[in-house]
Amino acid sequence: MASALKNLSSYDEQNIPDAKGIVFGIVVSEWNSEITHALYQGCYEALVKHGAKEENIHVIQVPGSFELPAGARMVADRFKADAVICLGCVIKGETSHNEYINYAVANSLANLSMMFGRPFVFGVLTPDTQEQALDRAGGKHGNKGVEAAVTAIRMAALRRELGGAKSKIGF
Repeated sequence: MASALKNLSSYDEQNIPDAKGIVFGIVVSEWNSEITHALYQGCYEALVKHGAKEENIHVIQVPGSFELPAGARMVADRFKADAVICLGCVIKGETSHNEYINYAVANSLANLSMMFGRPFVFGVLTPDTQEQALDRAGGKHGNKGVEAAVTAIRMAALRRELGGAKSKIGF
C-alpha cells in the first residue's frame, strides 16, 4: 500500500507557481470538524506560503460535505474566485451512506469545474476510520488540505496561462 510508505503530501515546492493575485475560495464542512479544521489549516498555510494574499482567500463553512458544492458555487459567484477548494471528511459507517455522499460531491464539483471553466477542488477525505482520517489531516500521511491547495494553485495558474481568465461569449 503506497500510503504505508511515505507522507503523501510531499511535493517539489520549486514547481509550484506563485499564487500572488489568485483569488481563492475555501469551503469547509463543519461535520467531523476536528478533521476538517486540520485540513483547512494545512490548506490556508500552503496558499499563503506560495504567495496568496490573505485578502484573496475567502472562507465559508457549510454544515456537511453534501453542502460543499452549493457553498462552492456561492463562494465562486460572490468573490469571483479563480479556484475553489472544498474540504470535508466522510467516514465510512455501517451503511452505504458515505458512498452516496462522496459520489454526489465529487460529481457536483466536477460539473462545476466544467460549467465555469475554473477549478473546484475535491479535498474530501473518504476514509474507513477516524484514525485513517487523522493520519491524512496532518498525521503520518501528511495533510490532504495542503494537497488541495497545491492543486488549486497549479490549476488556477494553468487557467491563466491558457487565457481562461478572459471573459468569453457563451460559457
